[in-house]
Amino acid sequence: MAKKKSDKDEDSEVKSNEGKKSYDLNDIPGVGQATLKKLKDAGILSIKALAMYPIQSLMEDTGIGEKTAIKLIKAAQDIERMGFVSADEVWEKRRTLRRITTGSHALDDLLGGGIETHAVTELFGEYRTGKTQLAHQLCVNVQLDYEEGGLKGSALYIDTEGTFRPERIIQMANAKNLDYQEILKNIIVGRAYNSDHQILLVKEASKIIEEKNIKLIIVDSLIGHFRSEYIGRGTLANRQQVLNNHIHDLLRISETFDEIAVVFTNQVSAKPDVFYGNPLTHTGGNIVAHGATIRIFLRKGKGEQRVAKVVDAPNLPEEEAVFSITEDGIQD
Repeated sequence: MAKKKSDKDEDSEVKSNEGKKSYDLNDIPGVGQATLKKLKDAGILSIKALAMYPIQSLMEDTGIGEKTAIKLIKAAQDIERMGFVSADEVWEKRRTLRRITTGSHALDDLLGGGIETHAVTELFGEYRTGKTQLAHQLCVNVQLDYEEGGLKGSALYIDTEGTFRPERIIQMANAKNLDYQEILKNIIVGRAYNSDHQILLVKEASKIIEEKNIKLIIVDSLIGHFRSEYIGRGTLANRQQVLNNHIHDLLRISETFDEIAVVFTNQVSAKPDVFYGNPLTHTGGNIVAHGATIRIFLRKGKGEQRVAKVVDAPNLPEEEAVFSITEDGIQD
């Protein structure tokens, strides 16, 4: 039978946690000023970020040799204790995960409380199904207090299709009686003009996350530039590899920083060989499907109504929820 934790045990646990040393990149053996500058220039600002970096990517992004890269990552992983842990430790972390409200109680319930932090959420659907509207609403809601379903943080919006509209943010902020000027100041927008620029913006994001108190990253949309630039079957394998690396950059950001949610929108395409059921499928193939932690399919309903369906999630059932898009934003 499991032993009940006593007050004495809890006190000693608190003291133990208080006594833990806080490490930074300077504490890793072999990291001098030159190496430190290379790491920071690559957007690697913490031991945790270094510990999660692939060896090959570290070599390419910093110019560090293979032996040094292996040594640095191994030292960072040792400090972070990135080995096996018990399931109750995993549960304790998940139990305290924060979420961002969507503005709709029905949609929040579908998602287990809202958009999850430490995860990458994909929103995909046809044109005018609410993907960009939901992305705008999250940029407002992430700035709310914790009690209101926010994270008291800023948003980083990577706009790949020129669809970010501050006017829409102002409408949504006014609907919540918020100071729209302050709301706009706390949304950092990066316009990506091609796939290489999009990839660069994501890599640069880690340099400003802590400085700007970023708690939400939006990529709207993920696949647009890739579809237009990689044309023909001959380019497909290369496109998928580049896309795979790009998604894993987003995954690393979601796991490296505390209380940060990553959301990307995605387009759909029709499968001509489907005669029964829904012929629409997300673009990007299995690379995107496996890269996203939670996948939500959006479709039109009656009038202002939209229907969201959980297509894939580790802990959520495949259910649907109906929400509305009004002048005031996302609502039930």
